Amino acid sequence: MTRIVFSFLALGLAFSAFAVDLTDAQRAEIEQRIKPVGESCMLGDNSCGGSAAVASSGPRSGEEVYNAACMACHSTGAAGAPKYGDATAWAERIAKGKDVLHDSGVNGLAGTGMIAKGGCMNCSDEEVMAAVDYMIDGSQ
Repeated sequence: MTRIVFSFLALGLAFSAFAVDLTDAQRAEIEQRIKPVGESCMLGDNSCGGSAAVASSGPRSGEEVYNAACMACHSTGAAGAPKYGDATAWAERIAKGKDVLHDSGVNGLAGTGMIAKGGCMNCSDEEVMAAVDYMIDGSQ
């Protein structure tokens, strides 16, 4: 039994010798292949390097929010979402009034695929309402 363990240890040491024989260029290539894709920094942590994220200069337009968040479902009809530009699909919804549609956009609509803010958790309520208005205007 000890012979087997000793053999494995000797074999392990022999293979580790190959790692020592790498050139600097080979080591650099290995480090490049296994380096992290990115890094995570907590807000206020200045030790991460790079520049701090710049706050937006104001609210995004309805079209910007639509393109960033709403388009995924409202351009394809995913989960039963009315497609942007489909006047027939939007007619009944529009008839309920903007307040109802704004509420659905901000809070979601139970029993449907419409989740709160369409999943855009970094969107303000006003931005979501602007996106709803954009979809209404383009779907009448």
